[in-house]
Amino acid sequence: MRVRVQRGALGFLALAVTGSALGLVFAGSPERIAAGVRIDGVNVGGMKPGAAQRLLERRARRLERVPVVFVAGQRRWRVTPQQLGVRADWHAAVGLARRHGDGFGPLRGFRRIGVRVFGAQFAPPARVYEAALGFELNRFARAIYRPHRDPQLRLHGLEPVVIRGSAGQKLARPAAARVVVAALAGFSRQPVALPVRSESTTISAGELAAAAARVRIALSGPVQMRWRTISWTIAPQQLRAMLVLPGEGSARLRIGGPAAERYFARLTRALNRPARNAGFAVSQGGEVGIIPSRLGRKLDVAATSASLLEAALSQDERTARIVVAIEKPGRTTRQARAMGIRGLVGSYETIYGGDANRVHNVQLVAQLLDGHVIAPGSTFSFNRATGARTAAKGFREAPVIINGELGTGLGGGVCQVSTTVFNAAYEAGLKITSRTNHALYISHYPLGRDATVDYPDVDLRFVNDTPHWLLLRTFVGSYSLTVGLYGTPQHRRVVTQARPLVETGPPPVKHEPDPSLTRGQTTVVDGGEPSRSTSVRRLVYQHSKLLYDDTWYSSYRAEPKLMLVGTKPKPAPAKKRKKKPPVTTTTTTTTTTTTPTAP
Repeated sequence: MRVRVQRGALGFLALAVTGSALGLVFAGSPERIAAGVRIDGVNVGGMKPGAAQRLLERRARRLERVPVVFVAGQRRWRVTPQQLGVRADWHAAVGLARRHGDGFGPLRGFRRIGVRVFGAQFAPPARVYEAALGFELNRFARAIYRPHRDPQLRLHGLEPVVIRGSAGQKLARPAAARVVVAALAGFSRQPVALPVRSESTTISAGELAAAAARVRIALSGPVQMRWRTISWTIAPQQLRAMLVLPGEGSARLRIGGPAAERYFARLTRALNRPARNAGFAVSQGGEVGIIPSRLGRKLDVAATSASLLEAALSQDERTARIVVAIEKPGRTTRQARAMGIRGLVGSYETIYGGDANRVHNVQLVAQLLDGHVIAPGSTFSFNRATGARTAAKGFREAPVIINGELGTGLGGGVCQVSTTVFNAAYEAGLKITSRTNHALYISHYPLGRDATVDYPDVDLRFVNDTPHWLLLRTFVGSYSLTVGLYGTPQHRRVVTQARPLVETGPPPVKHEPDPSLTRGQTTVVDGGEPSRSTSVRRLVYQHSKLLYDDTWYSSYRAEPKLMLVGTKPKPAPAKKRKKKPPVTTTTTTTTTTTTPTAP
């Protein structure tokens, strides 16, 4: 056993010595490139790196203006390295080749044996002017591009026909960029094929053939449409216009297009009916009746289209069902009865007039409020119910009080409606939480019971403190506005105690120059109004029980007394004429002496 181990060790040692000797024989000089190495086809084996680099650079300079022919199908393009600014890095290529056969002693020799036997090929890294490369690639791509053409299904009369398509092609741009740069950086001037990618069709002719068979069934006869007990027929020619044939990558057959849209639009107009909420009808005596609610219906176009297509593709039962969705009302008759709106709770009437714009605004805001319902315990807000008074809603310019002075503004006249609503809630004995008097006194409103609003800051608010809903109705006549609050009558008694209107200050005097009056002259054109104040106390009783004892104080600003002051200069005084000297004449006179008589 020991003898065999010793023999094995001696054999391994002999083999190692022989291998090392062989490696040293083929190791060669580390200063030279290993034999068998080629750089872009040029044999540089056995050369020193510097000499190999100079050889490669000389060849490259000779080929700078020699074009490479790039080929795609029947198209050819000639491009030179100089055109694209292609520069090969031969120093890096030589360094890579040198390292491939490098190493220490016997190890280098073994590596170089492999290179000598199998060879080694290197391509140089290269730089390129990207803009020029992009330009050339665009040129190639435009010429190579051919879009694919999908097979198509067409109708000749009622017969479907499949028209075959064709595949497309386009330049494989990233791969083409690498191919172009590598070809121009190298020494070969053989034609180079550009990488082209095929674009297949998105749908096959076989898929369209199956779709054509479905189209033949669909157009093989009429289709019956049915809704309840009514039915009618769609002829094959009419159905043909409503079929959308497969295309754009899809083999799906469907109902659609302008003809189908027109058909279902007509059907929608005939079948659709909006749901109607239960409403309230007020009689002249103040009693409230219920207008019953009504279910609505709406044609389900998508489901009806699917039903029509299913019937058309059937060879037996060719009847399509009209699909109609039921729409429920927001307030049913039962819910309306449960709201407890039965009779008048409180109302008030004011007379309106003025210019046409003011009357328009009164009528418009009354319409916005009409039909408003107030839940038990909730607060009614005038501003929230009507929203901003804007021109987009139809409000017009009309007289209005702005900063305590009469002027013109958008929505003038709205405060008459708010005053009428306030007094209706006042007479109903409801809890009023926000009310603001006008800046100026208005005599045609009840004393101390006017209410102004200004969106969004100045609001009128009251609370439905009854156990039932309230309905607010507005009735606009030719000269008057009536606001009524309807619910379950509470039989409240309202007692009003109004303090007389008292003057709190004289009107200020406002002077305005008038060039038609002489200086020193004045004329009063508006006597103005003094500032005033009043208050109203309201006591609300229900079954002899005092519910509310409220007092509203109102202070009104003074309106200035307008006085015109003359600014025209006084006329200059007339000049006196000089008297002529008396003319002396000699005459004979008789003097008569008169003796005065004492009184």
